[in-house]
Amino acid sequence: MSVKFNQLSNAIRFLSIDAVQKANSGHPGMPMGMADVATVLFKYHLRFNPKNPNWINRDRFILSAGHGSMLLYALLYLSGYKSISIEDIKNFRQLNSICAGHPEYKKGTGIETTTGPLGQGLGNSVGMAIAEEIYRKKFGDTLINNKTFVFASDGDLMEGVSHEVMSLAGHLKLKNLIVFFDNNKISIDGSTSLSVSDNYKKRFESYGWNYLETNGHNEKQISKAISKASKSKKPTIISCKTVIGFGSPNKSGKASSHGSPLGDDEIVLVRKKLKWNYKPFEIPQEVLQEWREIGSKGELLERKWEEEINKKNPKIKDDLEQNYLNTDITSLESLFEKEKAKYYESKPSLATRQCSMAVIESISAILPKLIGGSADLSGSNNTKTSNSKIINSKNFNGNYIHYGVREHGMAAIMNGLALYGGIVPYGGTFLIFSDYCKPSIRLSALMGLKVIYIFSHDSIGLGEDGPTHQPIEQLAGLRAIPNLNVFRPADINETLECWQIALKSKNTPSVIALSRQKVSYVNPENSRENKCEKGAYVVKITSHESKVNIVASGTEVELALKVQEKLKENNIHSKVVSMPCMELFDMQPENYRNDIIEENSLVVTLEAGSIISWQKYVKGKGLNLGIDQFGESAPYKEVYNHFDLSEEKITNFIQKKLRE
Repeated sequence: MSVKFNQLSNAIRFLSIDAVQKANSGHPGMPMGMADVATVLFKYHLRFNPKNPNWINRDRFILSAGHGSMLLYALLYLSGYKSISIEDIKNFRQLNSICAGHPEYKKGTGIETTTGPLGQGLGNSVGMAIAEEIYRKKFGDTLINNKTFVFASDGDLMEGVSHEVMSLAGHLKLKNLIVFFDNNKISIDGSTSLSVSDNYKKRFESYGWNYLETNGHNEKQISKAISKASKSKKPTIISCKTVIGFGSPNKSGKASSHGSPLGDDEIVLVRKKLKWNYKPFEIPQEVLQEWREIGSKGELLERKWEEEINKKNPKIKDDLEQNYLNTDITSLESLFEKEKAKYYESKPSLATRQCSMAVIESISAILPKLIGGSADLSGSNNTKTSNSKIINSKNFNGNYIHYGVREHGMAAIMNGLALYGGIVPYGGTFLIFSDYCKPSIRLSALMGLKVIYIFSHDSIGLGEDGPTHQPIEQLAGLRAIPNLNVFRPADINETLECWQIALKSKNTPSVIALSRQKVSYVNPENSRENKCEKGAYVVKITSHESKVNIVASGTEVELALKVQEKLKENNIHSKVVSMPCMELFDMQPENYRNDIIEENSLVVTLEAGSIISWQKYVKGKGLNLGIDQFGESAPYKEVYNHFDLSEEKITNFIQKKLRE
């Protein structure tokens, strides 16, 4: 006896209803409304293998509407993923349950990305679709031909990031991207008519997308729309007319079913209306078996994929695994050593953004998985080099993306590139505009992704552009994010070392903040050791009886060395410490930290930005020198002088403090 379609989708609905009710928290309305679309997708179209969730050619399923997380957990459990058990679902939203309130990325579980902040999943999906195109171009469509499917809500499409990423997706003609718009016309405050009157069809057609409409509760219509979208030469959005809280006599179609449990009495009525005569969390054997058979088809799909590859080109998969999926970068170690030795001899004075470009030039020549880009600031960020080959709609055989003026979208897309597997993305903008990237940076850190953010124009040193472009609080804000390494290198040597650390990092994203103005070479010796790995190290000491520790980052290390010379002229000995990365320094053993920053010395910290993140290093009578107000528009040396960050004024501050 075959199981009816509505029984398969009702299994999703009732697992969602029961889990939300037991947790007394959650969003039942979206899973109830989109259960039919999800069932059609998983039963007839999605290529996935629960026994190998990491299959590189699997279709990606992204729940951008992360508040409806129970829909995803129900699908994973029903189709046979080992990652989600019925006990996990019973513990929805409880401590240590994989079934968190919003999906949290865990490799190999079927949860492809962390979603919840609306629009982020859409951005990730564009990155995944770009990654698929890159792989397909390099390795052929026998090896790579997967699609990315996304469930998005009204809220996803209201968020500004959706415009950025979907506009770029249309520009790049990402035909492997299919978005299902849960068009239920309900948000938390009530009807979407309270705040939105967009013509979605015109909006998406203007981006260069296909726009299809379907009844989100009609099995045949949904399947037909997916089939049509799958053959398209453009990305497609399928507007699914759905009823939020489908099946609830008193709450369907209403905001009351969006973000709260239905309540015991209403659930009784839903069970009666949908003829679901089973206890909470009980799935009838024949329904569960049908779902498991849907999941088991993926094993055969992957086996056929393997056979076809072995028949046509068995070595191509090895090439993929060696050059992309392999995370080992020891081949770069000798390159970094040679580059450091070269620059030690020439000792160039360069802006650290220029230093970074030199590093990218070297590593991109031998690291094909490195995919760069910039938010319309390639020449300013120095992210584009002679090795950069532009990715566009006609050719994905490149390594550089012009993101346009879309910082928020760029960061979300980079997360998607990293999540696809085997790609190391980097992207640039000005440090001040890291504020536009912040939601995605936070998710990079939360997911533990190897994503590298290049933020140039890192201080008041950019000069004439003034307060709108001079970052003050941005470094402190970034340093406040857990599991994020924030680097501010002082010269070419430190820039090389910071890049090396970022590339070696396995589960931590990196920010590399870079200067517009030139800095002198400060590295005291030609050492194979990566001193930046410890976060801070001694650059120069005038006497072991020094009274002053000057701790600085980036361009202020050169300033600190000039102050050191001034102090020496007045018989005051000091130690200059470069601290390119607070996060790494704070992880060092206590004895190392005490050796670097001595408690019996006057500790002076120096950075042309907010002092908040530096205060922890100053004990007793120390000094935090920085800026806690917005900048000024003037040539950069005048701006530094205006904010008392000149060698003369800093020397006077220190001498005065020593006399107290």
